Amino acid sequence: MTEPIPVSRTTDFGVAKLMPDVDRKRAWLLTVDGAPQSYVDLDEPEHLEFEYARRLGHVLDIVAEPGSPLDVLHLGGGALTLPRYLAVTRPGSRQDVVEADRALLELVVEHLPLPDGAAITLHTDDARAWLEAAPADSADVLVADVFGGSRVPAHLTSVAYAREAGRVLRDTGVYLANLADAAPFAFLRSQLATFAAVFEELVLIAEPAVLRGRRFGNAVLVAAHHPLDAVALARLTAADAFPARVEYGPGIREFTRGAQPVRDEDAVPSPEPPDGAFGIG
Repeated sequence: MTEPIPVSRTTDFGVAKLMPDVDRKRAWLLTVDGAPQSYVDLDEPEHLEFEYARRLGHVLDIVAEPGSPLDVLHLGGGALTLPRYLAVTRPGSRQDVVEADRALLELVVEHLPLPDGAAITLHTDDARAWLEAAPADSADVLVADVFGGSRVPAHLTSVAYAREAGRVLRDTGVYLANLADAAPFAFLRSQLATFAAVFEELVLIAEPAVLRGRRFGNAVLVAAHHPLDAVALARLTAADAFPARVEYGPGIREFTRGAQPVRDEDAVPSPEPPDGAFGIG
């Protein structure tokens, strides 16, 4: 049998590469301009290799009864890791994926085809433009994992954007975002203040070392209009290989103290990661 080989292609926004994992038979790592973006195991799509993806997966596991289908809008596609995960863990879910890089989507579906019968519809568009045109009350979950290079684009960080997310979500809906920052957390704190201006409940999930300011890293923001089961999330994240801390209630208010919501005219991208922060060796 021929061993899988890396595939490299220039896409609309960078150079994408699919690299096989030597330890898992049909697993692939997607990088864009050298930065890891997604990991997919075609034989075991419920396997979430990246820690931040696992934390997003934990939230998706507890937002509704186990196995029940959801209507999900994904802003940012990558290698379609979470849509594949939901197709297995919540069969029957209807999922829309919005990815600005058409050539990247074409590369992914060519070499990492979606499972038969998965109700996953792919769209090429700017995430905010799609969100603003989406019907109100049309999604149970909105997952935002959009990076331009290694930074969250500025137009996806404002109160106006958060309000559009709230409009598209149903009353029982949940917003999830993958963010990245380091101490003194000007970006992360501003995002918490921004979503607190729209949503009643917030939860933050991140490694203790990140929250203590020891290193740059990912943080998962969860927002809703109803109480979130932070205790269940804490239990799930504590069992991970790299346990995370779950902040909510008073912890969120203390972390956000003094931060202001972001207006469109003041919005900036998330900070540039330091060299090697998300690199692969």
